[in-house]
Amino acid sequence: MKIDAVFSGGGVKAFAFIGCLQSLSAHNFTLERVAGTSAGAIFASLIAAGYEAEEINEQLAILNLQNLLDPPSLTTYLPFTKWFYLYFQMGLNKGEKLEQWIAELLARKGVYTFKDLPSSYLKIIATDLTYSRLVVIPDDLQRFYEITPENFPIATAVRMSAGFPYFFVPKRIKTENNEICLFVDGGLVSNFPLWVFENESGRKKRPILGMKLSETTGPLRKQQINNSFSLLQAMLTTMKQAHDHRYIFKTHEQNIIYISTPNISPIDLMISETTRHELIESGKASTNKFLKRWPN
Repeated sequence: MKIDAVFSGGGVKAFAFIGCLQSLSAHNFTLERVAGTSAGAIFASLIAAGYEAEEINEQLAILNLQNLLDPPSLTTYLPFTKWFYLYFQMGLNKGEKLEQWIAELLARKGVYTFKDLPSSYLKIIATDLTYSRLVVIPDDLQRFYEITPENFPIATAVRMSAGFPYFFVPKRIKTENNEICLFVDGGLVSNFPLWVFENESGRKKRPILGMKLSETTGPLRKQQINNSFSLLQAMLTTMKQAHDHRYIFKTHEQNIIYISTPNISPIDLMISETTRHELIESGKASTNKFLKRWPN
C-alpha cells in the first residue's frame, strides 16, 4: 500500500525513525511522497532518494555523530574564542560537514537537486529569520527568492532545515537579487508539518501518516520559567509546538504515530549505542502497535 509520510524534528532522537521504517516495510507499506523538518528532513531526503530502511540503518550505524561537528579551527587552539564566534557568527558549528554528509549519501543514489526527484515527492520545512517566515522547499523558492527550484541542492535544503539555533551557524542563501537571507531549524515554525501534503480543499491524494517524536498531544505541559535561560528555552519550545499542536488538535490524530523517546537532548551527539538501540526499538514497537488499527 502506498502512503505519504511526514517526519517530525527531534535531533538525535530521530534514530527511532529507523524502527518505524522497518515496521512499515515489514507490513508492506511503501512511502510515496515524504516531508520533514530538521532531523525529519534528513530521513525524508534519504527516502525520497531511494534508500530503504535497512540501508539507512547501515549508514547511521557507522556514523560517528561527532564527525558532523565543524567548529572554526581557531577554537581548537584557543577555546575561549568560540564565544566570540558564537556572538558574531551566531553559531558554534559551520554545518558544512552535515551538508557534505547528506550530499554524499544522496549522490550514491544519483540525486543532487530537486530535478532528480519526481515533482512534489519531497518537501522540507525551514525557517527564514530574515523575513520571519516559514518556508516550504522547494515550493517557495521561486515565489520568495526567485530561485529555480529544480536546480536547488537537496543537501542544502536539509542543512537549512536542520540548523539548530546557536549549535549551527544560520545557513546563508543568496537570492537571484543578490540578497542574503538567514535560515535556521524549520522546527521553530513547524516541527511536525502534517499539513504539507493537503491541498487547499484539505483533500489528500493517499493516506498521510505522521511520525512524531513525542507523547500524544493531550494537555500542554506547563513550563517552569524562573530566569532568563528558562525564558529562552520556553520561547523556543513554544515556537516549536504551538503551531503544530493547534493543527493536530483540529485534524485526525488517528494518522499519527507517537513515539516515546528517552529524556535526552536533541543535540546530544554523545548518545551511547544502547540509547540508539532503545530509540530504534521504541520506533518499531510504536509503529507495530499503531498498525494494528491503521488504516481503518
